[in-house]
Amino acid sequence: MVAHAARKPDESCLSPARWVPVFFAVFCLLVATSLPARAAEGGGGIVVTEIKGAIGVAATRLVADALTKARQENARYLVIQLDTPGGLVSSTRDIIQQILASPIPIIVYVSPGGARAASAGTFIVYAAHVAAMAPGTNLGAATPIEIGFPGLPRPTEPKRDDKGKAAPPADTAAQRKALNDTIAMLRSLAQLRGRNVEWAEKAVREAATLTAEDALKEGVIDVVVRDIDDLLTKIDGRKVTINSVEHTIATRGVTRTVFEPDWRTRLLGVISDPNVAFILLLVGIYGLLFEFWNPGGLVAGVVGAVCLILGLTAMATLPVQYAALGLVALGIGLMIAEAFTPGIGILGIGGVIAFIAGSLFLFDPAAADIDISVSLPLIIAAAATTGGLALFVLGAAVKARRRPAMTGAEEMIGKIGEVVEWSDRKGRIRVHGEMWSARAEQSFNPGNTVEVIQREGLTLVVRPT
Repeated sequence: MVAHAARKPDESCLSPARWVPVFFAVFCLLVATSLPARAAEGGGGIVVTEIKGAIGVAATRLVADALTKARQENARYLVIQLDTPGGLVSSTRDIIQQILASPIPIIVYVSPGGARAASAGTFIVYAAHVAAMAPGTNLGAATPIEIGFPGLPRPTEPKRDDKGKAAPPADTAAQRKALNDTIAMLRSLAQLRGRNVEWAEKAVREAATLTAEDALKEGVIDVVVRDIDDLLTKIDGRKVTINSVEHTIATRGVTRTVFEPDWRTRLLGVISDPNVAFILLLVGIYGLLFEFWNPGGLVAGVVGAVCLILGLTAMATLPVQYAALGLVALGIGLMIAEAFTPGIGILGIGGVIAFIAGSLFLFDPAAADIDISVSLPLIIAAAATTGGLALFVLGAAVKARRRPAMTGAEEMIGKIGEVVEWSDRKGRIRVHGEMWSARAEQSFNPGNTVEVIQREGLTLVVRPT
């Protein structure tokens, strides 16, 4: 046989000089495909989003996400369709700061017909680079809500002097401070955007309002348009200033992208309603209490824990007064204590009063320009429900636990029987008409009465009565 010499691999194929360019090309391809697609400079479109309802943390998050989307797509402009009755002061300031710091023009469009930009909405309209309204809409009424007892009507029409001019109200120093701060903020936005400064102060001091056509005449907004297409046509060529640099708006032939809020923003918008947050908090407390009282069911505990976490999350987004929240917790505790403590109802009455008082003052009315207090009918219903659960459900459970056992092995404990026969320390007794084996630490005579103190299988442990 002829031996063939083993062939050595071609060392040139293993040379790093041949493979380095290949690896580099693959790496560049992976990096290029992982980067988000961007339109060519100046070729971006328009992102359109909508704020509907009270201004809160969800609206702030929506604007921030929409701006992020616009930057990712290299969009030229962001259009915000607005319909709001007002909202939290802190959230309004956050949105205004985002608008002022935006690197692209933001167009606020109050629409559709019948929509409004009241209170906080007026500030957002003034802060926009371009302000537009649809026919049949209105804005204004930016006066801060006065601090008062929740649920009671507040004066909305200012007093006027003999000349018909609004007279300064006799408010407290805190109210005057809040009013002047609000006026200064809206005036500064009006001066920044070149809009009507005098009417801005009037909107805050006298809660003045304007229709779309009147707002255009007063120089509060820039255009009145029917829809988005009409808006883009009329603002084309308009000049705006961003970071001291003048830009010309060009909206002809641009693409349009509608931005919808994600599920987290939607959920936050739902649970941040004061009434919903209040209900979630109570359901969470009820569920955990029932789980602790009757462990093993799991359903009440799981539902309670989820609702409590959601409620606390909502509370974190709202201006909660923690002293009032403590009153609510104290009221629930006192009503529960009433179920365990027999008495004349002092703990229960005090718990109901503390619960209602804490619920009424749970949220700070000075932190919003709309009423964010918990609904009074909901408070009354929650107080009645909490009292009923504590006094009747828990009370019945306590009484059931204290009641002697009626079935099972424990049912014989404490029963009185008669000795039928006995020998030394064992014998037979009659209990409930039944014959039972029994034992004791002493002897008995037939006819003696004994008390059952323990059961061991089919044998009763007894003692003398």
